[in-house]
Amino acid sequence: MISSSPYEPGRDLLSPNCNLAPITTELDAQSRLIVGGCQLSKLAECYGTPLYVLDEATLRAACQSYRGALQRHYPGPSLPIYASKANSSLMMSSLVASEGFGLDVVSAGELLTALKGGVPGDCIVLHGNNKSDQELLLAYRNGVTIVADNQHDLDRLSQLVPVGADPANLMLRFTPGIECHTHEYIRTGHLDSKFGFDPDQLESVLNQLLGCRWARLTGLHAHIGSQIFELEPHQDLADVMAGALQLARRLGHPVMDLNVGGGLGVRYVSSDDPPSIDNWVKVVAEAVNQACRSRNLDLPRLMCEPGRSLVAAAGVTLYRVGSRKTIPGLRTYLSVDGGMSDNPRPITYQSLYTACLADRPLDSPDETITLVGKHCESGDVLLKDLALPYASSGEVLVVFATGAYNVSMSSNYNRIPRPAAVLVHSGHSELVQRREQPEDLLRYDVMPERFVALG
Repeated sequence: MISSSPYEPGRDLLSPNCNLAPITTELDAQSRLIVGGCQLSKLAECYGTPLYVLDEATLRAACQSYRGALQRHYPGPSLPIYASKANSSLMMSSLVASEGFGLDVVSAGELLTALKGGVPGDCIVLHGNNKSDQELLLAYRNGVTIVADNQHDLDRLSQLVPVGADPANLMLRFTPGIECHTHEYIRTGHLDSKFGFDPDQLESVLNQLLGCRWARLTGLHAHIGSQIFELEPHQDLADVMAGALQLARRLGHPVMDLNVGGGLGVRYVSSDDPPSIDNWVKVVAEAVNQACRSRNLDLPRLMCEPGRSLVAAAGVTLYRVGSRKTIPGLRTYLSVDGGMSDNPRPITYQSLYTACLADRPLDSPDETITLVGKHCESGDVLLKDLALPYASSGEVLVVFATGAYNVSMSSNYNRIPRPAAVLVHSGHSELVQRREQPEDLLRYDVMPERFVALG
């Protein structure tokens, strides 16, 4: 007999960012956790740990929610763009493209992954505050829209685009000067940011681009940050961007795309309360529509860039419990076989997560522990003050909402290999990223010949 999720019997199937666990999370007859029809502890046995698990149904539900909400709430054309930095792979590129999404990239590696994953070049945008000539040329040759972040981008493109060739399609990024309540490192809309032209530079840059045969300015972009629960800043952003659109069109630029970025937050712990995808899109769409109508502007194609809100809740990470250390009257440390190399967000952003034992999720907690990784670093702490039933060495522990910025920010600190990743759907699991092996980490090492001779 299968019962409902131990966390949210009334979980939101249309807005996965509002849930702690994937939408397919269930319990089997022995009250063991199931995701995508697969028993999590059996996945750990089959593929090893640490293991990233992605639920296909949750990914597709989030994509469809964005597409449907844009069609319902925005009377003009629209295109959601997946912010692939959240989780970049051939599988993710292919999946979002099949759901009608474009994709944004910030490097040659992410761009090649998108192209090889089947995303058409004209549905890709290239971001970045310090793009290399290689990245700019790769984007230009594949028909990718290049987001001009600064004067350096414009100067390099003016030299790289061949004389007489088709112009590069550009989107101009500027900082809108809007503050929001999120972590300092992921606020990008305020004026003190490394991203984008200052708003007082906008008119001069637009004038500079007039008559440039190497460039065609087709869009404007702004982004206010990430993991945002507020809606008002997005309304303010729409008004600022509509003003920029009016200026660009008045000067003669054929700007038809308005890209408002992303930033919708997700639920990592039970106290988090992010807006739904539908509500976020509704606020953004209505604000853009109203701001453009009040200026008598034809509606642009509305673009947004969800990343975290599309993929975070679809992912869980599986670990095996190892050693424990109890300091009487102070703390108990419980170690797992991963840590900061597969999830650097706690040490980087002080991020919080929800976790439980895979085969005993309903057992009452009888101790409070600090969950730590295996790395040679005192700060390698995944969760503090985690209430758990007593966990024995070898048990599988699940950390939820790890689909975003875990695999993409993973490292080989301490020369620890990166985990494998699997996609689960309807009781089947498929490998989408092979597990690195220790010998793989030597692949790019080069021993100087004189060292070999000395040996």
